[in-house]
Amino acid sequence: MEPALIALIVLALLLVLVLAKSVTIVPQAQAKVVERLGRYSRTLTPGLSILVPFVDRVRATIDLREQVVSFPPQPVITADNLQVGIDTVVYFQVTDPKLAVYGIANYITGMEQLTTTTLRNVVGGLNLEGALTGRDGINSQLREVLDGTTGPWGLRVARVEIKAIDPPHSIQDSMEKQMRADRDKRAVILTAEGHRQAAITSAEGEKASAILSAEGRKQAAILEAEAERQSRILRAEGERAALFLQAQGQAKSIETVFQAIHDGKPDQGLLAYQYLQTLPQIAQGDANKMWIVPSEFSKALEGLANLGGAGDGKSWLDVDAPVDGRPAAADGGIDTSSWFESQLPSAADQPEAKIELTSITDSTPLVPTPPPLSEITPELPQNGEPRTE
Repeated sequence: MEPALIALIVLALLLVLVLAKSVTIVPQAQAKVVERLGRYSRTLTPGLSILVPFVDRVRATIDLREQVVSFPPQPVITADNLQVGIDTVVYFQVTDPKLAVYGIANYITGMEQLTTTTLRNVVGGLNLEGALTGRDGINSQLREVLDGTTGPWGLRVARVEIKAIDPPHSIQDSMEKQMRADRDKRAVILTAEGHRQAAITSAEGEKASAILSAEGRKQAAILEAEAERQSRILRAEGERAALFLQAQGQAKSIETVFQAIHDGKPDQGLLAYQYLQTLPQIAQGDANKMWIVPSEFSKALEGLANLGGAGDGKSWLDVDAPVDGRPAAADGGIDTSSWFESQLPSAADQPEAKIELTSITDSTPLVPTPPPLSEITPELPQNGEPRTE
């Protein structure tokens, strides 16, 4: 091969190498830190960039996207001297590639160590229960410390999350027993509360039922009392009317007998006959061992003999013959048209019969006072003279 051809090939290779060294492409969401002769020159943004061959070189390529780093569990001692393992997750983003390259040698390792020390400081002031229930507070404190410390490194900590807190197995067993006891306690309390509410509801129902039953018995007793009252009032009215009619009948009977006696003009013989009829009644009775005939007995016998016609020959049984074939009647006769008339109002017109059951709660109406006896009893004859109608 000729020397000229070899030189041409070497020159072409050198040209290709120079072009490769002078042209670089930066992907999206990435940045490249360029050094010139070992000194920071500039930061390349996404796109095509030109470098000075053999003078400029790319020191590091930095990912500008938000990154997630999960750290392994770290042993931490709580305030009550219990060792727990806590693993965390950190969300961060590189905001300045220059500081991320020159501010710290390895920002991932630095962030891990910073998270461990900060976590021990924060959790060391809490007991186990506070650490288990206060994750949000721990996350906030870790984020504030990490974000403030990693600022000079060109990093921004977005979030810090505690992924798990693992207490010792003995503590886990105790916590499970405590939780089980607490749940059993709450179950017993809820059961007792349910029984209590059921008993209260049953008592309320029984109370309402007793009240309604008492109200029903009360209304029934009031209705029965009112019915008994009206019945007794009507019965009393009936008895009063009966007594009035009986008294009126007796008055009419006495008046008729009195009138008949006056019309018949009784003499001594009739009185003697009535006297003889009374004597057997005097002798009646088991207590009567003996009885004395009065001195007027002989006179009564004489009067009776005269009635039989021993004196003038005319007996009291003799009756004058009728003129037209009919027996003679007493002068004036007996008027019986008003014997069964009552001056009392009918039962339907009585005030007690118009009382309605809805008037139970109202005031009790007074029982009407019966009229005086002088207003309803006919006047009896005076001085032996019959009363004319």
